[in-house]
Amino acid sequence: MLEQEFGGKLLLEANDDGVAVLTLNRPEKINALDMEMRLGLPVIAERVRQDDKIKVLIITGAGRGFCSGADVNVQAANAFEKPKKTRRETLNTVGWWMLPLLRVEKPSIAAVNGAAMGIGLTMTLVCDVRIAAEQAKFGSLWVNRGLVPDGGATYLLPRIIGMSRALELMYAGSVIDAREADRIGLVSRVVSADELMPAAIALAMKWAKGPSVAIELIKKAVYSSVCRECEAQMDYESYAQGVAYQTEDHKEAVKAFLEKRPPVYKGI
Repeated sequence: MLEQEFGGKLLLEANDDGVAVLTLNRPEKINALDMEMRLGLPVIAERVRQDDKIKVLIITGAGRGFCSGADVNVQAANAFEKPKKTRRETLNTVGWWMLPLLRVEKPSIAAVNGAAMGIGLTMTLVCDVRIAAEQAKFGSLWVNRGLVPDGGATYLLPRIIGMSRALELMYAGSVIDAREADRIGLVSRVVSADELMPAAIALAMKWAKGPSVAIELIKKAVYSSVCRECEAQMDYESYAQGVAYQTEDHKEAVKAFLEKRPPVYKGI
């Protein structure tokens, strides 16, 4: 089964063994998330959650990257144009469309085939396990735009790699390679590019053959113990991001990025 929706930017394919693969499909933009994809991800997540034939979900990216983050056109519009929002868009937390992926009770694997930056990093964090190709890179880049990590990143990343390492990545806005991600516990293993999807599918099929009810209960038990307040944390991320969006430093960061020059921050 292959479902191609949302302008072909999200592909969901399920096999007969209970494994579904969600592919982010904007390779020309390194799978940067635009608004259509953001709105589509919760729909896909609910479809996976409701389909009893699907036992495990794998998320990966088309082409040479996993997800380069938010589409720069969306960022630029938010920084300068202040687009009119609907009532629902006003009430939603920043990165609200990540929560449905986190709420999928079924096991999930991020098969990280390349760059996972910003909200792309968050998308790997909402998965239970991360397997990285050797060329994969990870970056908490929000601070480079004068912004705050969102989508639940400030909650999930410290719980995965520890408070000190998480803050170091978030403060610096730097990029780490797959080997460093493995060393700090961000990924479970590193494999060659050719081995990435076979390794992810082999692990998924092993889980899919297990007692699915017990496995879902295990996931619920573990996440309820560590992620019970994730939604509250996303409320704070929304507040913090709302403040950050108003700063001159954020506007300068976006302008500098578009002009391909280093930003000059003023702390306002």
